[in-house]
Amino acid sequence: MKSIEGNFDNSEVLDLLNKHFIELRSVSPEGSAHVLDIEGLKDQNIKFWSLWEDNQLMGCGALKFLNKEHGEFKSIRVEDRFRKKGNGIKILKHLIFEAKKLNIKRISVETGTGNFFSPARKLFTKCGFKLCKPFAHYKEDPNSCYMSMLIGN
Repeated sequence: MKSIEGNFDNSEVLDLLNKHFIELRSVSPEGSAHVLDIEGLKDQNIKFWSLWEDNQLMGCGALKFLNKEHGEFKSIRVEDRFRKKGNGIKILKHLIFEAKKLNIKRISVETGTGNFFSPARKLFTKCGFKLCKPFAHYKEDPNSCYMSMLIGN
């Protein structure tokens, strides 16, 4: 697996992100969609990676710095042809590896509570995330699930 930081000029990456934005906004109630657009992912407090397997885009993910030791994963997405093959775990483990290199001690995620988001919640739980209270700017929301985990360096 190859990882490329940034890579927003790649048309495959842009297509995957646009699909991600459209799909998440379509299944999230008004006011409960927290997906970042491409400009949001380019923020200086965010690192974004695309992940490739045999020169094919497998997926992507981002790390938003909430402070120097706490990060939030954003825009984790597996490309359709790579789904249901264990690649979500590969992407998440890579993001955790990158977070450790950046001295992050706690990783948090926000995802939806609906059926559409069930695979994401299962993936995060399988990788060690536990339910937590809203963090950063988030508020209690019946449409959001908040999870966090400590990672060692």
